[in-house]
Amino acid sequence: MSATASPAIRDAASLLTRAEFDGVTATVLDNNRGMAEADARRIIEEALQFVAAAALFPGGMRPSKVVGEGWHAFILHTRVYQALCRKLGRFVHHVSERPGPTRHNPTALERTQVRIVEGGYEVDRTLWLGLPNGSLIVAATCEHASCGDGNCEANCSSTHPN
Repeated sequence: MSATASPAIRDAASLLTRAEFDGVTATVLDNNRGMAEADARRIIEEALQFVAAAALFPGGMRPSKVVGEGWHAFILHTRVYQALCRKLGRFVHHVSERPGPTRHNPTALERTQVRIVEGGYEVDRTLWLGLPNGSLIVAATCEHASCGDGNCEANCSSTHPN
């Protein structure tokens, strides 16, 4: 995977208003007592990039546990998430699964990061490696299984809910 994207790297945070970004960040902080706000903001930005890439490249993408924490926070902000998906041109569905230690798939995580870069974003690699520097622990326990039946973790529909 390339370490950098195109010369003009997109700013994922610009997909939301400041108030929306702050609200979703607050949810991550509420769910992860003691987390530094800067880490929560990084997680939200990476989750935004993940959702944007999943809208561009439907199917077969999955977040790391850390990025999943941010995606789950977005899903709780239903109006913000719906508006984000409308702006991106596709609704990115979350397929729920019970946590399981056998669901970790580094190849799928690497493929997702490649898609994020292809979408014009710069990946924060430490948020995809598990626990960056051993210091960032999140409440999320999800490890989504890989896509075998076409019902992918980040499954995009071509239309929006009304």
